[in-house]
Amino acid sequence: MATKPISHSFANFAIVILNWNGQEFLAQFLPSVLSFSQDAKIYVIDNASTDNSVEWLAANFPKISVVKLTKNLGYAGGYQKGLKVIHEDYYCLLNSDVEVTKDWLKPIKKLFDNHQEIAAIQPKILDYKKRDYFEYAGAGGGFIDKFGYPYCRGRIFDHIEQDKGQYNDEIPVFWASGACLFVRKKDYWQAGGLDKDYFAHQEEIDLCWRLHNLNRKVFYTGKSTVYHVGGASLSYTNPKKLFLNFRNSLFSILKNHKGVSVIYILFIRMLLDGVAAVRFLFQKNFKLSLTILKAHLSFYVHLPQILKKRENAKKKPRPYFITSIVFDYFVKKNVIINYVSRYYY
Repeated sequence: MATKPISHSFANFAIVILNWNGQEFLAQFLPSVLSFSQDAKIYVIDNASTDNSVEWLAANFPKISVVKLTKNLGYAGGYQKGLKVIHEDYYCLLNSDVEVTKDWLKPIKKLFDNHQEIAAIQPKILDYKKRDYFEYAGAGGGFIDKFGYPYCRGRIFDHIEQDKGQYNDEIPVFWASGACLFVRKKDYWQAGGLDKDYFAHQEEIDLCWRLHNLNRKVFYTGKSTVYHVGGASLSYTNPKKLFLNFRNSLFSILKNHKGVSVIYILFIRMLLDGVAAVRFLFQKNFKLSLTILKAHLSFYVHLPQILKKRENAKKKPRPYFITSIVFDYFVKKNVIINYVSRYYY
């Protein structure tokens, strides 16, 4: 396919940072965003911070547009409300604890310009603290297995790969990380945007799933790199984070999976979640075991509204890993998966 020359103007890009009591991160990472984002428009959506973030921004970065929310709506609700007043053609949903790099926008714009079927893109996400390793939230592009468990190239459960250039490619993926998610404005709103009922965690997977259901594509590019601190709002072992991850994953399966097979998928998924809860019990981590139970109870409580969303959703065959990532990782002890030959499109 012939490619057209790429414009170096990013005036139709909105870099949108959601902030909640993150003044320290803004002070640390905004300079890199300003230095390397050329003429892109930069916004901060403030989720009713109480740490003087808004006043600090006005004093130190008066040219940055601030969208003030009156209460903390979480990741999904905060972006969903704030993006309604942002009018650029492309959004970049960027965590406040992300350092961007020189020319990070160019590969993104090139993919969007040359492939109109692409709705969303994620760059390579490395660990800010261990800079030659992938970062948990996104790594080298997100995938999903037969039973709805998300994982990434470069990160499967708690196994993190070192970056040796193995994912410097550009490929279609199932989901793009919310730590640094580029999406066309028209596709974002056509898919319905982020679901505020998720509050935080895995709402980007749900959004990307709905983009697939609309016959749009999600891509990863290893030609653009950012560094993510990770766990800034909630650590990876935080019970609230665990609760949201387990519950929201069930939400996404029920909302978006095609056909009556969703009953089988949910049944197996709940059994596997039960195994995870028992594993925490054997580790004497009773709080996390109870958290999984609470996540399932919350899923049942929200069942009527999720079923309504399922009725309204457009569901088409989706790309997914054809077996169980849980089985491959914990039983077969595979830490690096063959993504090409065992992935169904």
